[in-house]
Amino acid sequence: MGKSNIEIIYMKSNKEKGDIGEQIATDYLLELGYTILERNWRHHHLEVDIIASKEDLLHIIEVKTRHTLRYGRPEESITRDKMTFLKNAAEAYQFQHPYWKYLQFDVIAITIIANEPRDIFLIEDVYF
Repeated sequence: MGKSNIEIIYMKSNKEKGDIGEQIATDYLLELGYTILERNWRHHHLEVDIIASKEDLLHIIEVKTRHTLRYGRPEESITRDKMTFLKNAAEAYQFQHPYWKYLQFDVIAITIIANEPRDIFLIEDVYF
């Protein structure tokens, strides 16, 4: 007998689950008219899930994906330390790409149930 979708999603690694969420987020941003510049951009120990642009504004985007709300909503897991990490990454990216003068930090919170996105929530201009 085959495994159900729920069993399959729980068997995936956190990386695989994150990759699924990032693909959903990328597709969502494209539908909203964003241009995707980078996915999983890295600089030394710094990493940004998605770097996008829209209307001459650089967007540093953290994607949080959950497959259950047992531990809270996806966006609730973003800590002050994570925001500091993202600010440092944004600074490095702007240094490498000096064209980008203006930026904002965004969060895409995704809840997936039985392998289907149930909730995609874009929180714009997040700053801690």
